[in-house]
Amino acid sequence: MKRRDFIKKAGIGATGVVAASTLATPAIAQDRIEMAIVATWGRDFPGLGTGAQRYAQTIQDISGGRIQVSYYAANERVGAFDSFDEVASGNAQGYHAADYYWKGRHPGWAYFTAVPFGMTFHEINAWIRYGGGQELWDELAGGFGLKCIMAGSTGAQAGGWFNKEINSPDDFNGLKMRMPGLGGDVIGKLGASPVTVPGGQIYENLVSGAIDATEWVGAWNDEIMKFYEAAKFYYTGGMHEPGSMIAAGFNAKFWNDLSDTDKAIISAAATQENEMMMTEYMGKSGAALARLKSDHGIKIRSFNDDVWDAMAEAADEVFEETRAHSDLANRIHESFAKSMKDTGGWLSITEGAYLAQRNRIYNI
Repeated sequence: MKRRDFIKKAGIGATGVVAASTLATPAIAQDRIEMAIVATWGRDFPGLGTGAQRYAQTIQDISGGRIQVSYYAANERVGAFDSFDEVASGNAQGYHAADYYWKGRHPGWAYFTAVPFGMTFHEINAWIRYGGGQELWDELAGGFGLKCIMAGSTGAQAGGWFNKEINSPDDFNGLKMRMPGLGGDVIGKLGASPVTVPGGQIYENLVSGAIDATEWVGAWNDEIMKFYEAAKFYYTGGMHEPGSMIAAGFNAKFWNDLSDTDKAIISAAATQENEMMMTEYMGKSGAALARLKSDHGIKIRSFNDDVWDAMAEAADEVFEETRAHSDLANRIHESFAKSMKDTGGWLSITEGAYLAQRNRIYNI
């Protein structure tokens, strides 16, 4: 066989993300791997969407083009919330998503994105890697034919957008608010009606009045989404997502059939994105918050202690219900809580004490 014919047939030297239409079926043929990734984010959406696209490209770059990735944003191949079934069934090989979207299948999924009054970015990373979190994630995901790893973070999310001030827990009564995960269950106990819609549909629902309030991510994304056109009260600091972890999920058979080298390549790309996404949100959110206030006339608010305390009481009820679901849900919660106590205690006497004094001295 001539060398150029061999290269043509084997696909060696191909670079860049292949067009979505070129991938018909999953393939691990000789030394080339074709991989379809579906996502819950819109194409080119800053942070979440661009981070997912960057992750897909990084897999190809690290592999020298040997792993070819077809990336599909939400609604390009399947709907945002259909990504789970698309990958579990083997129709696609991977997804990029927030795993708390799947809590209706098992409440344990919520812990692998964020839970009310839960862990920050540093804390949840420590739990997954050194506190037994990955092993529990493997047990949960394995029951659905999946394998999941960390692949991004938004950090602590804002409390949300409201058309009225929230001065007491009673102000949540009757409120239709977009909030997924266990956080939605918490506001439900305060009398609100939690709604779960994909990010791309939030603005139209808020403008039309289909929802009265929403949380999304934070100042950078919220400014881009133009929520300030539909609501004027912006609450920073929310209890619902203190360190939202984003997941890369894989069809378990696809993952298990990979070589150790290819698993390492995909894991390295995910680890890189886990750091890149978080730092991008940190780098851009402060300036965006200032613009929301100065350019768009947004009224910045914080929940008072009465509201925080009511949320905490509701969260305790939600956790008890979650733990009662199954032995696995209980073990996930107990492991999460222990790790949070250990890492949170350490951070409190180190970074927490330092930041409190630094910000006091320099009026930050």
